[in-house]
Amino acid sequence: MKRYDSIGELIIDYRDINGISQTEFAEKINVDTRTVQRWERGVTLIKGDKEEDIVVETLLPYQLIRNLNSEIAIPTYYDFKVRKYSTSELSNDVPDASWFKTEFNITNKNVREIDYNFDIKYLKRYLEFQKNVPKNILQAIQKAIEILPELNLIVTDNSGYYSGHFIIFPLNLSAYEKLKNKEINEEEITVNDLVNYKTQDPFIFYNYDITADNNFNMYYLVNKSMRFFKKLKAVNYIYCGIVTRYDTFKLNEQLGSEIVWKEEPKLDKAKIKIYPRFYKGDFKKFLTDLDS
Repeated sequence: MKRYDSIGELIIDYRDINGISQTEFAEKINVDTRTVQRWERGVTLIKGDKEEDIVVETLLPYQLIRNLNSEIAIPTYYDFKVRKYSTSELSNDVPDASWFKTEFNITNKNVREIDYNFDIKYLKRYLEFQKNVPKNILQAIQKAIEILPELNLIVTDNSGYYSGHFIIFPLNLSAYEKLKNKEINEEEITVNDLVNYKTQDPFIFYNYDITADNNFNMYYLVNKSMRFFKKLKAVNYIYCGIVTRYDTFKLNEQLGSEIVWKEEPKLDKAKIKIYPRFYKGDFKKFLTDLDS
């Protein structure tokens, strides 16, 4: 992660990474170019109403903007590749899986079920940053939320701004076998591949995407989902998905998943090197020593 001491530094790096000029950035958030220039030189701060415009346009975490857009800025670390921030010089890796056990029953009011009509604009922008998201996938997300709302989650910051999500598809057995055997890819999933998970054996939960803008929000998302799976201790189920990042590999393995197949490294839509691997398993062993 890189340490930022001012909002100007952050905007400069955002533009450089995304290949956007000062004028192009100004047009996207409806200000003049001189205003962007003053922000970047540290001459003026961003007005409150424009903070929201920047968050919506860039998907930069609102708390990151707030920390830096102040007369006395709070130095904050941020990594554009993994889209995470921290107020201390910590690794951007997901913590060891045991971390999720320390306060297993903790809850957070900022984690809620996804409201498709309200949240899709944020989900779509984030997903399209790194994936191809055809119409059939958006339809599948909407259907998954209807069938399995308790595992399709969004986390916001204390101001109500999007901070991360957890998207799970309840797949039918046929779609699961095709994905596992590489007969179809993730982009080909449709609403016809989704099912009421309770109507088949085993239940299939496909992790389409999980992300959060800091490790604490990742903790809240994972812990809420783990409470769901804790209730399935006597049920036959499979949790699966395509994982691409090294830190997530470690987490999946510690949670009890195994690799079915893996591909050679490649670049994703955001030009970040990824290492696709298909995992499957369940969390029963991981959760055995936790109280009900």
